[in-house]
Amino acid sequence: MPSNNHKQAIQRLSKNDSVLSTIIKKNGIINLSQHKNYFNALLQAIVGQQLSMYAARTINKRFLTYFKNRPEPASILETDDLKLRSLGLSNAKVKYVKDLSQKILSKEIVLKKLSKKTDDEIIAELTKVKGIGEWTAHMFLIFTLGRMNVLPYSDLGIRKAVMLNYHLKKMPDEKKIKSIAEKNGWHPYCSIVSLYLWRSLDNNINRRDVKRT
Repeated sequence: MPSNNHKQAIQRLSKNDSVLSTIIKKNGIINLSQHKNYFNALLQAIVGQQLSMYAARTINKRFLTYFKNRPEPASILETDDLKLRSLGLSNAKVKYVKDLSQKILSKEIVLKKLSKKTDDEIIAELTKVKGIGEWTAHMFLIFTLGRMNVLPYSDLGIRKAVMLNYHLKKMPDEKKIKSIAEKNGWHPYCSIVSLYLWRSLDNNINRRDVKRT
């Protein structure tokens, strides 16, 4: 069941934006949910970078299975780099997951406190980690914390969905996406908009071809 906030968001977005209204009617209610395992979420986001959705799921499953679905910072740091490479991680991603693990163990990043911070504070905190940029922080805010007003303008899927649904001649940049958001009254529900834009791609392109950037 959608929360009152979700219902309000959908009603307002449908009223403000005729394009979104059509997508919403076609797809029904899409809920924004929260998850409590912050460490797993960040690991999966790192592992899935620059991969198709299909490849990301495959490697993440292999990675989690190796750690019996309960990876811990200490166990990742103790795991040989070659072993992590054999699970499908690139050399760079091995460094990234170990840097995340090290910063958590040293308490440079305290995951339990993230939910009490603002979106901007969380982005600043997470981007201390090698390999975690604004895109990964945006995904964490949307899919793990369930924050309502995140616009991941650098995401290839969002850019493609905006281009297709708003009949643009080329892929929009950050400035163009923010302009469309402002014009069509997306705020303060940009995360809900993003969910519907991603869903709209199911009817336009093969999702396996959308890379997570």
